Amino acid sequence: MSKVRTTIRKILIANRGEIALRILRACRELGIATVAVYSDADRAAPHVLEADEAYRLGPAAAAESYLRGDLILDAARRAGVQAIHPGYGFLSENAGFAEACECAGVKFIGPPASAMRALGSKTRARQAADAAGMPRTPGSVKGLASLEEAYAVAAEIGYPVMLKAAAGGGGKGMRAIFSKDDLSVAFSAAASEAERAFGSGEVYLEKLIERPRHIEIQILADEHGNCVSLGERECSVQRRHQKVIEEAPSAVIDEDLRRQMGDAAVRLAKSAGYANAGTVEFLVDEDRNFYFLEMNTRLQVEHPVTELVTGLDLVHLQIRIAQGEPLPFAQEDIQLRGHAMECRIYAEDPDNGFLPSPGKITRLLQPGGPGIREDSGIYEGWVVPLDYDPMLSKLIAFAPTRDAAIARLLRALDEYVIGGIRSNLGLFRRVLNDADFKAARIDTGYLDRLLAVNAEASAPAENADAAALIGAAIFESLRPANGNGRSESASGRNGGTIQINGWKQAARREGLRS
Repeated sequence: MSKVRTTIRKILIANRGEIALRILRACRELGIATVAVYSDADRAAPHVLEADEAYRLGPAAAAESYLRGDLILDAARRAGVQAIHPGYGFLSENAGFAEACECAGVKFIGPPASAMRALGSKTRARQAADAAGMPRTPGSVKGLASLEEAYAVAAEIGYPVMLKAAAGGGGKGMRAIFSKDDLSVAFSAAASEAERAFGSGEVYLEKLIERPRHIEIQILADEHGNCVSLGERECSVQRRHQKVIEEAPSAVIDEDLRRQMGDAAVRLAKSAGYANAGTVEFLVDEDRNFYFLEMNTRLQVEHPVTELVTGLDLVHLQIRIAQGEPLPFAQEDIQLRGHAMECRIYAEDPDNGFLPSPGKITRLLQPGGPGIREDSGIYEGWVVPLDYDPMLSKLIAFAPTRDAAIARLLRALDEYVIGGIRSNLGLFRRVLNDADFKAARIDTGYLDRLLAVNAEASAPAENADAAALIGAAIFESLRPANGNGRSESASGRNGGTIQINGWKQAARREGLRS
């Protein structure tokens, strides 16, 4: 592992949307120049407009743009960058791309390819967990070669079992199996889905832990052998195995269990020669036993909640680690304060099976005030493309206690208006007002049960977005006009600010490089 200190003056951000803007802002705070890349669908995206330079990759399809490592490295060469930050998704966990960056003399801001290979595949990560002495769910540590082998493993560990794709996440290639007949039907379907999603049909079996909590530990490791854990995140509120709400700390993790899980995560990272930011995920059963699940060898979507309770900037630290700097703190320096909670805001239609809802954002009122952070990649007038994950933004609340964070987040959700497309804002209002959620009586099946029970009752809540839009339109029509015929707020400056932002964006559009 390299220990040479380098100075990074310019970074290419190999991503899009809110995470690209998040990284760009961190770079700007550190005095580092930024380079954006974009597809044809993202030519006028916020990350492109805000970057110092921007280079076109190709058509909208990710396979022809954001997944083309050769095109990204060509843009890096033309821009003269010293490093590439991959964000999350796309090429962030691609060991081949990390190696290609190294061969091109460009620093990959993430773990070395060797660590990524050791931990990126779920089956190899299970082998690494065994070597590090970590508790894990019983099951196979290699891909299943046949249905007959799957039968044998399931018989050994006992039903119910979980069939999973070795190469990816997000619920793809995942099936809960309760009998031998279920397994025979699911095996080929799961392998085919995994092949389509991740380019690998490898699947494995593990014991199904019923009603678990999904708890993950954030780690940071430098290139000098130092590694620390930064506490846990509770990620149990999931829809179809995809996280929806995350919080830190967990309401059920005490100091002793936090230390045990943190120590296990650090042991795993050190055993693989890990460097930079990473997340070790666990399942915790009703008796508070924890089991290794997988490791994400990148920055996580939900990293802001850890930043708020630790007071650390993880992207700043990622860049400093990539420059060869040692961690500026030790494990005993890490203290958790307060409570943070995050909602993932998606362009999706809750009344139509949560299908993506692309289109033009015709109205946007974003929340603010004490304790509110919004990481977004949208603006009023932006056309949300159908080509990518439909996440629009992350809304995060921070407060001294969990109850106060819930109240603050509800207040912010009431301020949030997204017009022209459907969103899941109403879903969060329903969850945050639910008695079981408020009492932290949650597990990975909580949200699916809530949605099933409240399927009919949810319609009025979803109409809240439409009501807010109508109210905003009426308010706008009643505003007094200024001398130029433009309506203005009490401060008299909103119209001017909108115009200035519009000029700024238009100027940057004209300055794009192709």
